[in-house]
Amino acid sequence: MNVFGELVTLRSIERTDADFLLELVNSPELEYWVVGSSVPTSTIQQEKWIDNIGNSHTDIRLIVENKEGVAVGFANLVQIDPINRTAVHGVKFAKEFRGCGYAKDTVIAIMEYAFNTLNLNRLESTILEYNDSSIGLYTKACGWAVEGVKKSAVYKNGVYNNLVMIGITKDDFKQLSLKKCS
Repeated sequence: MNVFGELVTLRSIERTDADFLLELVNSPELEYWVVGSSVPTSTIQQEKWIDNIGNSHTDIRLIVENKEGVAVGFANLVQIDPINRTAVHGVKFAKEFRGCGYAKDTVIAIMEYAFNTLNLNRLESTILEYNDSSIGLYTKACGWAVEGVKKSAVYKNGVYNNLVMIGITKDDFKQLSLKKCS
């Protein structure tokens, strides 16, 4: 089953996505903006990762395509907790596709899928404090709330950085009229 937004389609990862995902994971520019750290990844490692990640009831990883069928990014719902009805969500987009509205459309599509199809009650994520674009995407454009800050939580770029914790509940999502937002 694919997940559809107005601008994007979210679909399962295929082996043919290995080169695109490899570009994302090996991008020093993208690495600066995302939580965690990557190590140089080879084509062989990327293909093995794809072979081993099949989507499940606890982890869903998706390629984001635009209407022309071009892979523009990656989205996930992971650590899905069937008891508490929660999940962790994140996105990554190739540099040339940022600022096109794909990220907002992806987050909205993920929320609709998580809350209306999977019956989750809460989504959460963490963002590096200096990543104003991502914080704005989630909080201003998509209705998530900042729930706290973990001080000096991520070592990146030679310093310890704060990590902003964000989240949204199903009830909060129901109150939004996101598709009408600009």
